[in-house]
Amino acid sequence: MTMRPPGPAVAAALAAVAALALPACTGRPATTRVPPVGSVARPPATTVPALHRLVADGAPGAASLITRDGRFPASRFSSAGHADLRSGRRMTAADHFRAGSLTKPLVATVVLQLVAERRLRLSDPAAAHLPPGVPVTAGHDGSDLRNVTVHQLLDHTSGLFNYTQDPRLARRLYGTGFAAHRYDSHTPAELLRIALRHPPVAAPGTRYAYSNTNYLVLGLIIRAVTGHPYAAEIRRRILLPAGLAHTSFPGTDPVLPAPHGRAYSRIGDRRVDATSLDPSRAGAAGEMVTTLGDLNRFFSALLGGKFLPPRQMAAIRSEKHTGGTYGLGLYATRLPCGVTVWGHNGDINGSFAQSAGTVGGRHVVSYRVNTDDLPNPADTTAVLSAEFCARK
Repeated sequence: MTMRPPGPAVAAALAAVAALALPACTGRPATTRVPPVGSVARPPATTVPALHRLVADGAPGAASLITRDGRFPASRFSSAGHADLRSGRRMTAADHFRAGSLTKPLVATVVLQLVAERRLRLSDPAAAHLPPGVPVTAGHDGSDLRNVTVHQLLDHTSGLFNYTQDPRLARRLYGTGFAAHRYDSHTPAELLRIALRHPPVAAPGTRYAYSNTNYLVLGLIIRAVTGHPYAAEIRRRILLPAGLAHTSFPGTDPVLPAPHGRAYSRIGDRRVDATSLDPSRAGAAGEMVTTLGDLNRFFSALLGGKFLPPRQMAAIRSEKHTGGTYGLGLYATRLPCGVTVWGHNGDINGSFAQSAGTVGGRHVVSYRVNTDDLPNPADTTAVLSAEFCARK
């Protein structure tokens, strides 16, 4: 939930890992070896060395799913390490996990659909589309949603303080207070009030500053415009049409659907099992639970223009207001081999995942690790480079 796209420092590190080709260093990789169906062959297991690097650098387990040419039945699943350190269970393609900020592209898609339907304008003030009782400001020293547009929420140029960085709340969400507060429930209005009490980090529209608060507000806007919770609109507009049967928005339910492995966080010098928690801490900014297969299907459909008209499709990828950092719900990853892919990443307690695909959505990769503690961010982009930069 708290991750942002790789910055210049990470980009510089990518060149060192672009040609990553390590021998297995933590045991044999688990790769799906199913005979080809008819004439459709599965892609090679290009990501396995990069998955092993993630495990060698501290992730308990790592897994990826590659889909080429839009052929989902022929997707290649690979894994390294373990889904459960106690039992030794390996990750599987069917495992559910918390996807954190990978929730954001789905929220953005619904908002842009509402724009296409002329029920909303990107230039509208956020305060004009909020449910009754939701705060728009906390006083003269805090932020003010009357000065923030829908466009600025989508591309993180609103200047709104990131509520997950509030010191008191942060200790409870992922610091020393996690054990005592992991099952606390939060409402979007409550979390928004925390953010609005802080001064803006920048004047609206002046610079990019990633903030989970932006998508918390967008979830409320969807509810006000449609009359339905944002999750219900995502189910109706995205999950059901695309057949994403393994994706859910659990609200306050702390239990992951079966099958699932464990999720591990590091608090101080201790590794903590963070599998079970109340996901209302994330809401529209990052509560989604999903699978690698559903992520590939979603990004393939989105990048293939199945959810948005051409004008809104161009908008979701437009990074002109953020200096090439972030669009209106997606961002570009420019790999060392010259290939550019589009997608998003996400983390939340005990989980990190990233999905990316080519324009048109015919070639997609999603991968995950069962920890939010990533000591070397360059390792994550190495998974994408291993597949998208591979010689076909």
